[in-house]
Amino acid sequence: MLTANTEGKRPQDLCNLLLAACLFISPWIMRFTGDMMAARNAWIIGVALALVAVAALSMFKEWEEWVNLVLGVWLMAAPWVLGFTGNFNAFWTHTILGVLTAAVSAWAVWDYRHEPHATA
Repeated sequence: MLTANTEGKRPQDLCNLLLAACLFISPWIMRFTGDMMAARNAWIIGVALALVAVAALSMFKEWEEWVNLVLGVWLMAAPWVLGFTGNFNAFWTHTILGVLTAAVSAWAVWDYRHEPHATA
């Protein structure tokens, strides 16, 4: 069981939810909807990040933060794996949001592991 400080909403989960929303709308804002591989990746990973963040907000489990960390790393690797490094807007959107997602998720894992837990 978590202490009173961890019950309820964690700031990291709210940050991940905000990052998920930014990622989802980024193809329109950054104008890379014409690159379907990059746009679809942004939409799919944006939805996945949002679902995991909402799950973490409703009932925190450490694995949720690890999933978001992996998704953040995927966002950084996706331009090379999916072949859209030539699309400046898509490349930097994925890279920056990937770094932020991974950093926030790593912060959440670190915070959880270094927080005193209540014993039942």
